[in-house]
Amino acid sequence: MKLQRLMAVARKEFIHVWRDWRSLVLAIAIPMLLIALFGYALTMDLKHVPTAVWDQSKTAESRQLLSLFGGSAYFAIDRHVDDYREITDLIDAGRVMVALVIPSDFADRIRAGRPVAVQAIVDGADANNATLAVGYINAIGQIFNRDVRMLPVRRHPASGGIRLEPRAWYNPEMESRNVIIPGIIALVMVVIAAMLTSVTVAREWETGTMEQLISTPIRVPELVLGKVAPYFVIGLLDVAIAVVMGRWFFDVPLRGNTGLLFLSASIFLTGALFLGLLLSIVLKNQVLANQIALFTGYLPTLLLSGFVFGIYNMPKAIQAITFIVPARYFITLLRGIFLKGIGLEILWLNAALLTIYAVIMVLLCHRKMKLKL
Repeated sequence: MKLQRLMAVARKEFIHVWRDWRSLVLAIAIPMLLIALFGYALTMDLKHVPTAVWDQSKTAESRQLLSLFGGSAYFAIDRHVDDYREITDLIDAGRVMVALVIPSDFADRIRAGRPVAVQAIVDGADANNATLAVGYINAIGQIFNRDVRMLPVRRHPASGGIRLEPRAWYNPEMESRNVIIPGIIALVMVVIAAMLTSVTVAREWETGTMEQLISTPIRVPELVLGKVAPYFVIGLLDVAIAVVMGRWFFDVPLRGNTGLLFLSASIFLTGALFLGLLLSIVLKNQVLANQIALFTGYLPTLLLSGFVFGIYNMPKAIQAITFIVPARYFITLLRGIFLKGIGLEILWLNAALLTIYAVIMVLLCHRKMKLKL
C-alpha cells in the first residue's frame, strides 16, 4: 500500500464533498438539528402537569395540601371545577392530565386525627407519564402526612423519628437531558455514516467512474481507506459540535477525559463508516444502500442501544439482540465519560467490543471490494 495513492483517493473524495455543498451543509446541519431537537423536545422528566382541582372542603387544611402541589415543579394547577362532569370533559379533551378531588369533610377528619381519602384521577393514555404522575402524587401525599404527624411532635420535642435523605450520584439534578445528550452523539454519527459513505462506491459504479479507477494501479486498501478518510474528518467535526453544544447549550457536565471521549468516538465512527461503505460495495445502488444503512444503523441505535429505552426493561429475547448493537457499548462509554468521569479501568470491555466491531467492518470491506469488472 502506497501512501501517495491513498492520499490521491482521499483528495478526490474531499474535492467531491466540497463541490457537493448540499451534502456538506447537511453533514454539519443535521447533527446540530438533532442535538437541538432531542435536547429540547425529548425529555423523560415530567414537569408542570396541567392539573384540575375540585376542592369541596375549601379550608386551611385543603389549601395547605394544594399548596404542596402548586409549589412543586411537577404540577400546575390550571383549573378549579365543581363536579365530575367538568373533570371528565377536561381529561377527554386533553386539557388536564391530573384531577384532584378533596372531600368536604377533609379538614374535620384531619383535626380529629382520622384517615381521609383524597381522590386523584390521572389520564392513563400515556402510561409512562401517568406512572410518573402517580409517583409524584404519592410523594406529595407522604409529605403532607409527615407535616400533619409532626404537629404533636412540635409540642413534645422529645419525640423522635427517622428522616430519609435520598441522594442521586452522577446526575444529582435528575435531569434527563444529561442522559440523552451523550446518546445523541452516537445517533449523529450513525446518521452521518449512513448519509455519506453508503453512497460512495455505489456512486462510482452508477456514474461509470469505477472503471477508470480499476484501470489505475490502485489497490483495495488504498481505495477503501481513501474513500473513508474525508468522512472520518467530518464525523469527528460533528462529534466536536455535539460536545460543545451539549456543554454550553444544555449544561451537560463532561467529567471524564476528553481524549478518551474522542478516542471512543473514533473507534465507533470507524465501524459506522465502514458499515456504510460495505453496503455501498455490496449493493452498488445509492438509494438502496442509503436506505438499508439508515435501517441497520439508525433504528437499532435509537431503539436497542439503551439511548431512550432501558435495556433491562426489555423482554429477554430483545435484550439478547442488543448485544450485537455496537451503539449499546458506545453509549455506555459516553455516559461513563460524561457523567461519571470514569476511564478504561472500568469501561475497557465496552471499548474492546467496540474495537472488535470496527475491525470486523474494515476487514469485511477489504474482502468484498473487488477491483475488477
